[in-house]
Amino acid sequence: MKITFYGQNCLGLKIGEIDVLVDPFITGNDLSRDKINIKDLKADYILLTHAHQDHTLDAEEIAKNTGAVIVANFEIANHYEEKGLEVHPMNHGGSWDFDFGKVKYVNAIHTSSFPDGKYGGQPGGFVIEGEHKNIYIAGDTALTMDMKLIPMTTKLDLAVLPVGDNFTMGVNDAIVASDFVECDKILGCHYDTFGYIEIDHEEAKKKFYEKGKDLMLLEIGESIEL
Repeated sequence: MKITFYGQNCLGLKIGEIDVLVDPFITGNDLSRDKINIKDLKADYILLTHAHQDHTLDAEEIAKNTGAVIVANFEIANHYEEKGLEVHPMNHGGSWDFDFGKVKYVNAIHTSSFPDGKYGGQPGGFVIEGEHKNIYIAGDTALTMDMKLIPMTTKLDLAVLPVGDNFTMGVNDAIVASDFVECDKILGCHYDTFGYIEIDHEEAKKKFYEKGKDLMLLEIGESIEL
């Protein structure tokens, strides 16, 4: 499994021959718009954790360009189906076996609405089991005891956690979250994009290291292999 960071919460997952894009927000991101051309992105599926603009801005255009199936909660899926796009609706606690692996939609504590104020359903995260590697994409969330449910059914190889604070968990709560999900390999997201969520990278990595954990803060366009 290859994972590429495109800024904010946007990730590209290469699982076998399948391309999965998560929370595409590139053209509105000052940090990524000049580095990533959305017309060059491949996507067979687009996973959306919630409806906020910094997670959905480029979803419609990319889906139209690629024919990708949008996977999201029921309300978000309906929103894009009304636009003529192919969707797969999910909801909390449910899972589905896709051709790239099993996906479970799990709880998150946040809000969810489209830029025009339209209700975007309840936010969530995804647990993905593919290519014998399991990852948890938390989406935007506060620290929640529900995270303790994840390792009861899935042994994680990587947890993607927000670390920017203010709108989501910060570094300290993300460390606790990594304990809850029983995963010491963390990919940070939702940081630096706006003034409210700028972080000290070295301090954040040090805090994780002191707890025996590895926090990765990738450059935009940088990839890792699991």
